[in-house]
Order: sequence, then structure tokens, then C-alpha cells
Amino acid sequence: MTGAMALVLSGAPAVAAESSPKSDRDRLHERASKTSPRALGAAAERTPPAGLASGASGTSPFYTVESGDTITGIAIRHGLRTIDLLTWNDLNWSSTIFPGQELVLRQSLNADVPKAPAPAPEQAPQGSTHTVEAGETVWSIAQTYGVSVASLIEANELGESAIIFPGQKLTIPGSTAPSRPDDTPSEGPAGIPDDPQSQKTHTVEAGDTLWSIAAAYGISVDELLDVNSLDAGSIIYPGQELIVQRPPQQEEDDDEPESIYDSPVYDLQAALSTPQAENARIIIQVGRELGVSDRGIAIALATAMVESSIRNLDWGDRDSLGLFQQRPSAGWGEPDELVDRYYATRTFFLGAPDGATNGLLDLSGWADMDFGAAAQAVQISAFPDRYDRWRVAAYGWLAQHG
Repeated sequence: MTGAMALVLSGAPAVAAESSPKSDRDRLHERASKTSPRALGAAAERTPPAGLASGASGTSPFYTVESGDTITGIAIRHGLRTIDLLTWNDLNWSSTIFPGQELVLRQSLNADVPKAPAPAPEQAPQGSTHTVEAGETVWSIAQTYGVSVASLIEANELGESAIIFPGQKLTIPGSTAPSRPDDTPSEGPAGIPDDPQSQKTHTVEAGDTLWSIAAAYGISVDELLDVNSLDAGSIIYPGQELIVQRPPQQEEDDDEPESIYDSPVYDLQAALSTPQAENARIIIQVGRELGVSDRGIAIALATAMVESSIRNLDWGDRDSLGLFQQRPSAGWGEPDELVDRYYATRTFFLGAPDGATNGLLDLSGWADMDFGAAAQAVQISAFPDRYDRWRVAAYGWLAQHG
């Protein structure tokens, strides 16, 4: 009897361990290879926060954002809930993240893990230049030289789209201005210097919107957009410097900004931002579902770049809307349909459902047309020569995001 009891007691822990239910996280990992991305995301949202990125002890509690990352994707890969990742980084559901941004993967990190100081940005002498390399963005170049995005755009007259391409030379406006000395004009309640001749700027903080910034400085959203060469579809992000009032002499400057199409380089290139890359993937997905060839999908990508910079705009020339700037008055569809990215893309390929317009696949012999001519036959644009200049880049985006 004693021996039997000892045997039972000594074996109990092993049996209990073997029969204990697996945690939700263990079951989630076991199903990962058989679960769709959408279902996996939903399961990860239900999983309690782990506090640290998954992996061996000592895993870095920081994550540097890479091109194509999303908050939900990062949270899933590190076994976290999206809401926790947002909260720990002072972000909200509408916040935008950018390549090179460092995210905290752990709650109350500052209390127990000292964060290494960021290296000082390179100080650029006034008037120095930078040659753009593949993969660089205006934001990454500004960070490298310690200047604001707004000043870099203004110094190079990049315009509202701020598209750059490899080989382009950019003028670096100099290092970030030093902190205000004691004898500079005092600031008012909204943080605006009292000197009416100075250019007043605002550095965007997490949670800021164009509307809240305009309201804080007593100007309209339209004025804020105009003075910064932005449009209603523009995205702002923490650290970006916005002009909230120009000196009087600058407001009289009506020079047109240089267009990317003025470049002597025929084949244009651009690194896609996270929202642009998402839109490109939708165009590719719809094209694949319809059985469109790679050439047809590349034509659609180049067209979207010319028409909207691959942005889903709710405005445009006259009544033009969406990725392809299709017009309700021309029979492409209703306004709410044309800002639906999937509808707009299908309509580019197939034409309007009622046959009022022709899509790419409606054109007899479109596959044998010149690349730009096929796009122009669908769009009937005032600038027919622009589509072909994005042909090489479009095939690159297809390879990267398809």
C-alpha cells in the first residue's frame, strides 16, 4: 500500500503536466501554419499581453519599423495585443508609423530598461546636397541630416506629392535650428512668437490632426494646407514641422514648384510609403483575381501613380475621385463607389458596370499597345506622356508587393 501510494504521488506531477490544458498562445502558434492572416490577427487580439516580445530571454524590448510594417502585423509577430502596442507607444488607431521609427514592445519600459540615446543626426553645412538612393524617402533623408521634412520639401520645391527618385540631388537646408535664446521674442498662449515678421511653425505631436493644429493657431484648415503645400489627403506624422504663418514677403511668392516630370531622367522612380504600398497591393490583388496579366497590372499601377500618387483621394480635378481619379459625371460610378479602392480598380480593368465607360480589358488589342498608350486609352488624360515614365517603377512595385 505504501509503495503504491509513493508511486502514485511521484508520478502525479508528470501526469498533471502532460494533461494540463495548453495556453491560448500555444494553441495559436500550433495553428499558425493553417490559419488565415485575418483569423490569426483576430486570435492574437484575444491573446493576453505578454509584456515582452516573444522569444528567448534577453530579446530586445524595442522594434525598428521596416517598410510595409503595420501596427497589427508587428503586434502579431511579437505575441502582443494591438491595443497594448498602441498604448505603450502613445499611439492611437489613426496613427501612422514610418520606417526607422522605434517602438516599445513592453509596458512601463522606461522604468526598468534604460533606452540608449539616439545617435546625433549628421549636421549638414548650409547649401550641401544629397544624392537620393533607392529606398530612401524624404522623411529618412530629413532624419539623417537633422532637418525637418517641411524645410527639406521647401528647399527643393518638391510640391505637395514630395516624390523623389534615385539619382536626384536634394539641397539640404542645414541643421535643425538651435533652441530659442533668451532675447528672442516671447511666445503667446499658442506657442507663436510675437514677432509678426517671423515664420511661425508647429512641430506635430502624436495625436495632432490638421484640424486641431489649425484651431490652435486660429487659422482655417484650408490655410494650413495651402501654406504647407498639402492637400486634403495628406498625412502628417510626429516630428513633422508645419508652417502656421509665413512672413508677409513669402506670401507673395507665387512661383510654381518644380514637377517631377521636369526631371531629365525619363524612367521615374519612387519608394512607396506605407499607405501607398497598401493601395498598390490592392491593385495587384484585384488584377490577379480578374486574371489580368502582369503587364496589365503594371499599367494600372503606373496609372494610379500619375493620377493620384497611388493615394485614395476624396477630391481631384472637377469631380475626379479615388486612386484613378475617375469622374462620376463621366459615368465611372457614384462618388462613394469611386473612393472604394476595390471598386475603382475593378472599374479601371473592366469599365463601369453599366457599360458607360471602357476599362483596360475592353480595349481591343490593348496588350499590343505601347505601355503608356494603353493607359491613356482608358484615362483620356491631358498628359498622355506621363504614364510610360512610370513603366519601370511599376514593374518593380509589382515584384515587391505582388
